[in-house]
Amino acid sequence: MLELRIAADVRALTAESDQIGGYFARRHDVAANDFRALLHVMVAETAGAPMTAGELRKRMGMSGAAITYLVERMIASGHLARDSDPTDRRKVILRVAESGMDIARGFFTPLAEHSKRALAALSDDDLAAAHRTFGALVEAMREFRAQLED
Repeated sequence: MLELRIAADVRALTAESDQIGGYFARRHDVAANDFRALLHVMVAETAGAPMTAGELRKRMGMSGAAITYLVERMIASGHLARDSDPTDRRKVILRVAESGMDIARGFFTPLAEHSKRALAALSDDDLAAAHRTFGALVEAMREFRAQLED
């Protein structure tokens, strides 16, 4: 029963996140796919595993030409930047550009403040349990995505 409630919560969180992403995209005049690309690059960067355009293409299920057009447009708009991979100079990775980070901070800082207030009443033990739960769910989703890609 608790697992079903958590699954429903994750769906609600995903739906709310999608709505907020749509507001961000409209407010900053980027397409929905541009926002998705920005999110994928940001998540990869935060995890310490920046992605290449090829990895982004695969993640978004786009053609090579379409991802090239999207990346070039996002670089021109100041949202993304290309960088040499520090471990392999032949490899080019995508990063969120500083101007893109400034735009994201300006938009999402109020959400961070709302989140901080919402979580303030929870104990560290509760937050640690939630972190473990989200980690397990993310891993389950990654495994399912890998299965779909096979």
